[in-house]
Parts: sequence; C-alpha cells; structure tokens
Amino acid sequence: MKKVLLAVCLFITYIPALYAQDSAKAPKIPWDNIETNWQNGSDRRDSSIVHNKYVNPMVMIDLNYTHSFNHPNDNTVVGSTALARDNEMQLSQLSLGGEMFYENARAKVLLQLGTRSEVVPRNDLSPYRGQYKLADVYRYLSETYVGYHFNKWYGINVDAGLFMSYIGLNSYYQVENWEYQASYTSDNTPWFFNGIRIQIFPTKYLKIEPWIINGWQSYAMFNKRPGVGANITWNPTSSFKLLTNDYYGTDAGGLPHRQRFHSDNSLLVRYYNMPNETGISRMAFSLTGDLGFETGDGVNGFSNSATKGPAQYFLSSMIYNRTWFAKNKFAWTIGGGVMTNPGRYLVLLPTGEASPLPDPNNPTQTEGKYPFDTSPGTTFKAWDCSTNFDWMPNQSVLFRIEYVHRHANVPYFAGPGGVTSPDGYTTTPLPPDWRPDLVKSEDRIIVAFLFRL
Repeated sequence: MKKVLLAVCLFITYIPALYAQDSAKAPKIPWDNIETNWQNGSDRRDSSIVHNKYVNPMVMIDLNYTHSFNHPNDNTVVGSTALARDNEMQLSQLSLGGEMFYENARAKVLLQLGTRSEVVPRNDLSPYRGQYKLADVYRYLSETYVGYHFNKWYGINVDAGLFMSYIGLNSYYQVENWEYQASYTSDNTPWFFNGIRIQIFPTKYLKIEPWIINGWQSYAMFNKRPGVGANITWNPTSSFKLLTNDYYGTDAGGLPHRQRFHSDNSLLVRYYNMPNETGISRMAFSLTGDLGFETGDGVNGFSNSATKGPAQYFLSSMIYNRTWFAKNKFAWTIGGGVMTNPGRYLVLLPTGEASPLPDPNNPTQTEGKYPFDTSPGTTFKAWDCSTNFDWMPNQSVLFRIEYVHRHANVPYFAGPGGVTSPDGYTTTPLPPDWRPDLVKSEDRIIVAFLFRL
C-alpha cells in the first residue's frame, strides 16, 4: 500500500511538467478510427447529435416488463441488479446529465432514478460503518466526477468521484449490452467505484487505468484501507479487443485482515462485418472469465485448511454470440455463464431466507429479516442461459424480447410464495412459522424498451 501511495505522489508531482510540456500541443484521440459500437458493454451509437465543444448531454431511459414463470405472490425479483418487479411495467432507470468540458477541465454528472436506485445501493453494506446513510445520499447518482485532461501521449485523465467499474464486461447501462439480464460474472461484480482513477493512453490503442477507491462497489470503506486496482485495455483494430481488470482490497466489514483479490478478463472478436448486407450484416462474440479469492480472518482462498479455515473463492465465465441482420437493424444474441462462489461473498443477497443468524464477527452482514447464509464454508454454484431478439430502428432506440433461465445449487430465486409475507404485502404480520419461499431455478421473459440520446 505504501508503494502505491508513493507512486501516486510521484505522479502528482510530475503533473506540472506534463502541463508545461504539452498544453500547447493538439490533443491526440485514442481509439481514433476504431469502431467500438458493436462491442458488448459499449455505446452502440456512431456519434452524438447533441454533442458540442463544451457539453455532451445524456439522456437514457430503461423500461421493462418481466414475467416469471415462478409467479411469486409479491412480484419481487431476486438475485438481479437489472430487475426489481415481476409482471409489472417498471421504470428501471432514468438517467439525466452529461459530460462537461472547458479547456482541459472535465466533469460528468449523471443522475439515476427508477428501481436501480434502490436495487444497486442495497448490495453495498459499507454504509453500516458510521452514522450517515450514504446509500440514501448517493443512490440517485450513477456517475459524478471532476477531473483534468493532460495532452501527454494520447491523453492522461485524472478523475475523482463516482465512476463506472466495468468489471465483468457488461455496462451498467442496459442500452449498451447485448443481453438484458446479465450473467453471474457481471451481475455479481462491481458496477461502480468511489475514489480516484487515472486513465493513461500511452498509444492510440492502449489504455492503462489505475484506481485508488473506497472499496468493492462501496460508497464508503469497510475497514481502514482503500482498495487498489487497474484496468488495461488493448483495442488494436475494429474487430478485436482485449482487457483485464484486477483488484485488491479488504472488503469484509469488521474483518480488517481478510484480503480480497479479483481478476476479470474479456476478449471480444468481430468475425464478420458486411454492414450494407440485407441478410446477415455482422457477427461477433464476447468471452469473459473471472478469478478471485479471499484469504485471512478465517478463510483460506482456494483450499480448505484445518487451521486457516475453509476455501473462499470466486470462479466464473460467460460467453455470448451476437448476429446482426438487415444492415444492423435487427440482432439475435445467445449465451450464458457459470459461477461458483464458496463462502458466497459476492452472491447478491436475496431479500430473505430462513438461515442461521449472521456471522457475529461481520457487523455489516445484516440484510433482511431472514438473512441469506454467507458464512465461511457455504456453497453457491449457479449457471444461466439466455437468448434475445432486438429491433434497432435507429441508433437511439432499442426494443428487446429476451428469455432467461437461471439455476443454483441451493434455494435462491423467488418461488410462488414470494419473499415478503404470506400474501405478498409488507404490511402483513408474519406468522411465526412463515419463511420466504426460495427455489433453485427460474425462467422468465423480459420485454425491454431502451432509449439513449
């Protein structure tokens, strides 16, 4: 940690020299002439019609209707950061804001309203440390940062604030993804970071992005040490992209000696591109693999130990193939993924389950009246598959219908009895023998209406 902080201090002292050397030079543009609008997790637009020299306004609307064949009586979706309610039209996200530029100064403010402002902060337990309800303070912000651009090489950006993580390949914004319900690799890894990032573009096709952040998708710090990590992205052609995200932190509340490591790696290949064809006009695939573990304070990474504790690790992968038709106006995607997570430290907490009391050594493990058991030695193995069809009449509108099947080795998804009460209402007193109805699998159909300007 001292070495990381020293490196940052040295970089900051180097900033005046960067400015003096390059402030008068014309900026170079990374990824210039590289097509990225086909990539999973990227903006599919060719350009913004409202962008100008000083402001790039942004409006995104994400509406969906999802039907679960489990028919939970309370209409609650479990184990998803994209969905919240079954059998109802819901506004998942309304994003308003934009990017701002003046000379080399830069900033971004993007508000978020809708069910995601409730669903995503719910999975951050760091605000239990301290008196202030940070989940309420930040929940209506998806990205807010201020920074400065240095005209060195192909650019260096230094930003501080709340920004996207993109660990797991998928974008936080559904309009940028090939599928609506993300596979476990993306849905169980961070959507946002709170801290400092430095984006370094030494060449036209390479980005190196160090982070010093409060923690793993956390508004606050779980202990006294910040998390550190980095993204490296190499995009040498319009048909190939390779990236890695790597992270280290101490993210178990009240367990300062428990260390977390995580590595996320993705490959994207466009293997067919005939954009003017009325038949198949484009084909591409994305492949992602994640590996991580926790060690210390009672857990032991990839192996069980009689003295150090049980294994606690994360392995997952996902693969998707997408085919575009009719000059890229329609698209069909198929894919899925697998996940295993002993200790369940990255599993999205369902709203409740009959289980033992939370670990008394972890003061943040208090979600729900019937908390999901995430004690060391517990198992969680799951897989999913999905397929969808998109209609994209223009670059700002997307209509999607998607079928999803998900399965876990333990009861996890909302069953017919729901996870709220016998009749599904939060106002109903709970009988002593009532427990949330969790089942091992679910099938659902999602209809999504997505807009971006």
